[in-house]
Amino acid sequence: MIHPDLNHLIRTYGVPLVGGVVAVEGMGIPLPGETTLIAAALYAGRTGHISIAAVVAAAAVGAIAGDNIGFWIGRTLGFRWVVHHQKVLRLTTRRLKLGQYLFSRHGGKVVFFGRFVAVLRAFAPLLAGINCMAWRRFALCNAAGGFLWASVFGIGADVFGEKLTDGLSRAGIVLGIVAVLLVITGLILLRKYEERLEDAADRALPGSLHGPGGLALPESD
Repeated sequence: MIHPDLNHLIRTYGVPLVGGVVAVEGMGIPLPGETTLIAAALYAGRTGHISIAAVVAAAAVGAIAGDNIGFWIGRTLGFRWVVHHQKVLRLTTRRLKLGQYLFSRHGGKVVFFGRFVAVLRAFAPLLAGINCMAWRRFALCNAAGGFLWASVFGIGADVFGEKLTDGLSRAGIVLGIVAVLLVITGLILLRKYEERLEDAADRALPGSLHGPGGLALPESD
């Protein structure tokens, strides 16, 4: 299940590799963070050369730190890039405001459960930042998700070995498929009720579109 090159890297660089790969993944670069965590946990269980507690801690710290960096990249550079290219992306101001509205209501669930789904794990922090989710709420949900994810996969792999990790990998595939289906369903419903949701967003977020730090951007539909 684990590529031999990855096992070699873990033997060479140990726990810092786990934290680094997981952190970079959280910044929006799709590296194999989960696979690295599992491989390190299996290595710890088989050899005892590294501590499983250190592996789990490194993964949790990497997840939390990397996701926070990804959030602030989205909050600053990402938000301004989206606004600058909103015509090309066919994003009206009302649609941008709708994204902020949806993340204000459901962003916590996206951030927490996204930690367990491969694609969302890399991009949920960026999306949370771009949609100006409140940082304190993001930080709380992100920390809870990161700690639980690192504990489940790290300790599970150490205690139960490859049999459990095979099951977790299959579960990850199923979760990925479910996530894709939910996104497709959500887009269909969003398209169907877009105007009604945009009106709700206007009522919840009156006035101009708000960017980082409360910056109000002019209406430009």
